[in-house]
Amino acid sequence: MTGLDHSALGKATTFPDRYVPSLLFPVDRDGQRRAIGVHDRLPFDGADLWTAYELSWLDTRGKPQAAIGELRVPCHSPALIESKSLKLYLGSFAQEPLETRDEVARRIQADLSAVCGARVAVALTPPDWPGTRTDGDLPGESIDTVAIATDVYDPDPAALVSAGSEVEETLRTALFRSRCPVTGQPDCGDVMVRYRGPRIERDGLLRYLVSYRCHAAFHESCIERIFVDLLQRCEPQALTVYARFMRRGGIDINPFRSNFEAEPPAAVRTRRQ
Repeated sequence: MTGLDHSALGKATTFPDRYVPSLLFPVDRDGQRRAIGVHDRLPFDGADLWTAYELSWLDTRGKPQAAIGELRVPCHSPALIESKSLKLYLGSFAQEPLETRDEVARRIQADLSAVCGARVAVALTPPDWPGTRTDGDLPGESIDTVAIATDVYDPDPAALVSAGSEVEETLRTALFRSRCPVTGQPDCGDVMVRYRGPRIERDGLLRYLVSYRCHAAFHESCIERIFVDLLQRCEPQALTVYARFMRRGGIDINPFRSNFEAEPPAAVRTRRQ
């Protein structure tokens, strides 16, 4: 795989409106995982859940069609997809005549699976499809009202402390922010931590999550680093980290990592999404 300097991210680009699968750009997961020491054995399972809200194409009579695309990239895939390349790729369907929505889904699934190196699940639903999503908060108790003082804005696992009796709880924050490693743009999202084990001190957890504020990394890498730091510093018996990031270019990215849950909370879309 080529480096990010060969991708479209952070560069002026044209927006083709006929189908161009070669626009998709893979990013090797191995480098970021080596940095946190999990490249040879993942301590979690899960997936990257993408929602594409601006997918459109033409039917064979020239009438525009639209759908919301839900993409599931397994976390064990060798590569993730660079988000701007996905936006350009999906946009290239705009003037492409295709017979059915199923044909569109099959093309997208085949192309993404080839680029990621693992089977990507694709579901397309009409924009007015009832009952598929609910707006609200991620599950759990918000820690955003916890009083903290900090001037640390690069990941600080030393802030994480656990002690005392074993608990089982779900906590969340809407204060998470990191930065794109190429463009420097902010990536804002809601993060949920669900665990069973010694109680994690909430002020330390909030300071730790806030410390990503100026950190440059992809969404997926941030969530994996959070998972690994929590596992190593707080030693929970069970752990899930799930984030839902704000849309950029009509696409949101929602990494889910867990060592005891198979699926994230169903049909949740945060109010900011």
